[in-house]
Amino acid sequence: MNHRIIDFIQEQKVATICCLDEENNPYCFSCFFAFDEKKLVLYFKSSATTRHALLLQYNLNVAGTVNQDKLNTLAIKGLQFTGQVVAVTDGLASDASSVYHKKYPFAVAMGGDVLTIKLTAMKMTDNALSFGKKITWELAQKTLIEA
Repeated sequence: MNHRIIDFIQEQKVATICCLDEENNPYCFSCFFAFDEKKLVLYFKSSATTRHALLLQYNLNVAGTVNQDKLNTLAIKGLQFTGQVVAVTDGLASDASSVYHKKYPFAVAMGGDVLTIKLTAMKMTDNALSFGKKITWELAQKTLIEA
């Protein structure tokens, strides 16, 4: 994966994630996230009773965006991603709580579970390099998780 994508995503805190409802209509939510560079996953914390957590029980595929925490209108950077939420018993989720709470220690006091998104593709726009510059990454073998 390109170091520019890694550097960018490590510096940010909030993602917008989109899942699908029962009628395949998009439903988006925003959350704090942590990125695990070695496992190529995003972690986020959510309560089991939230609308998105309930929807993710039936369709694990997600898409989302990460934008700059501090927007520089002359040098916009942003990231689009796709992936699947994995089970808490999956090996990719083994460090979810420790990685997430290291980045957000205050979240230890909050209820909920730390969920894991296995990233399958990312596209970063980096206008600081040149207007409309795209850097892409795709998992070599996508294996979709069927719910």
